[in-house]
Amino acid sequence: MDLPLQPPLLPMLAKLARTIPDGDGWLFEPKWDGFRCIVFRDGDEIELASRNERPFTRYFPELLGPLRRSLPARAVVDGEIVVPDRHGRGLDFDALLQRIHPAESRVRRLAGETPASFVAFDLLALGADVLLERPLVDRRAALLDALDPSPPIYITPASTERRHAEEWFRRFEGAGLDGVVAKRLADPYQPDKRVLVKVKHERTAECVVAGYRIHKDGLGVGSLLLGLHDDAGKLQHVGVAASFSRAFRTALLAELEPLTHDAVEGHPWQDWAEWQQQAPDGGRRPGVGSRWNAGKDLSWVPVRAERVAEVTFGQLEKGRFRHGVSFVRWRPDREPESCRYDQLDVADPVPFDELVHV
Repeated sequence: MDLPLQPPLLPMLAKLARTIPDGDGWLFEPKWDGFRCIVFRDGDEIELASRNERPFTRYFPELLGPLRRSLPARAVVDGEIVVPDRHGRGLDFDALLQRIHPAESRVRRLAGETPASFVAFDLLALGADVLLERPLVDRRAALLDALDPSPPIYITPASTERRHAEEWFRRFEGAGLDGVVAKRLADPYQPDKRVLVKVKHERTAECVVAGYRIHKDGLGVGSLLLGLHDDAGKLQHVGVAASFSRAFRTALLAELEPLTHDAVEGHPWQDWAEWQQQAPDGGRRPGVGSRWNAGKDLSWVPVRAERVAEVTFGQLEKGRFRHGVSFVRWRPDREPESCRYDQLDVADPVPFDELVHV
């Protein structure tokens, strides 16, 4: 590959803000909830690079032909790989996760069953020219001029009007979008720097704490396993809260360890808990593994499902929390049985086509 920019190239990143920036000089875009990907094209050769420098190319073969048709012969493009929901409900992140699979036969099958799309939002090199030092306003114009988008290749909608960002933030949450991103029109592209601004949805929920995982350093609780009751009264696993300080990890372990006694019998996830106890190596929760780190320890400790925690979350997708789940406080005033899905405010679904053609 003979390009002026070569992989690995770290993408420009965003820092979190609570409100959409005001004032002049901003470009606003929807925040796509997929896999960040930088595409390197040199003639027929294409490489799809992830933000952690691992190649995506083998996992998304259905994108290679469309990218050759839509991109210039020599170019480097920053964007997002997403999987549209097959039932018109926006994006399907769970289906996207399933695409990362070691078996070639499964990769080919999923490429047909849950095909991905690529949404471009920045042009980093064109021909022999590196565009990193040029302002975003110039790179955006060059992107619109250079790409010939056709499904499943798109260019992200963008606007300099804050009111459009506010509309997208409200309207497109039900499509699985994370929120909005704000970029300064005068800024160059700055790899691995958090100079963009992301504004994400955040809500709170009261959840049952049904277990925990020990932190990777072995000191204290690394994450809390959270549950909500469905309409049938069954406690469903909805996600985890993590990212605790070392002091709080220790405090959590002291608080939860007494709840581990006699926790397996009668536990709402009893089958998983019994399997965990019997596994010779400590085991993992069945059916759950890390596609990015096959050796990651996902073993967990069941506790009596008696405690309720208030957490923040960004999105609910297929009955599970997506991104940014944080512990807020214990809720001793809440009974575990009262922690149900019906407490959640869930946005209406929006078809993927509406996202890319606003």
